[in-house]
Amino acid sequence: MTNYSMIDSHMLDRGFGALADATRRDIIARLSTGEASVTDLAAGYDMALPSFLQHVRVLEAAGLITTVKTGRVRTCRLETQRLADLDRWIARYHAAWQGRLDRLGDLLNQKGDTQ
Repeated sequence: MTNYSMIDSHMLDRGFGALADATRRDIIARLSTGEASVTDLAAGYDMALPSFLQHVRVLEAAGLITTVKTGRVRTCRLETQRLADLDRWIARYHAAWQGRLDRLGDLLNQKGDTQ
């Protein structure tokens, strides 16, 4: 997936929806340093494990993380490709707005020079 037209709109919705929650953003930040077990991730939160697992499921459904169960341990890993897809979507609109703001700045500077 190299541009917005190739990114599934449904996955964009799920990805941004998943990142709308502070706990899930914290999980993403933690996983950016490497894989971690659900138990280790959950240790930093004052919530029951089933509630924490719901956050993990939302992130997994959005394609932002994957989990692998080995024995009794479920390990989470960040899926950087999905984050890159979301970043490309944001960057596309950032570039468009930055260009508009630059042109507005140029126009204002020209008007200021003529006064």
